[in-house]
Amino acid sequence: MKLLLHTCCAPCSVYCIKSLREEGIEPTLYWYNPNIQPYAEYKARRDCLREYSKLINIALEEDDAYGLDEFVRNVCNKLDRRCEEYCYPKRLRQAFEYAKAHGFDAISTTLLYSIYQKHDFIADLMD
Repeated sequence: MKLLLHTCCAPCSVYCIKSLREEGIEPTLYWYNPNIQPYAEYKARRDCLREYSKLINIALEEDDAYGLDEFVRNVCNKLDRRCEEYCYPKRLRQAFEYAKAHGFDAISTTLLYSIYQKHDFIADLMD
């Protein structure tokens, strides 16, 4: 199976990658997270994932669009619903489009591992 794993950060990917590899699945990591603010946090997560992917010898594809202007335009009046109305749909739509364009059989996201995310909402988007 050719699996694209949208990855929000290296720490959330550790268990996901380990579990997938134990199942005989070698995922390709996909970085697309234009909602991470401020830029210092965005850069720290991206760079850590780059280093980690090299360390464990796993493929990493990046769409390194920071997108501050678009992020602000889309969340400035709805901060309490930013994840549901912008962040999750934006990232997952891009990941689905990338997966389709590059012949992946399946897709998942490390957002489903993080205790800080809204798992039911994310799962509904992925159906």
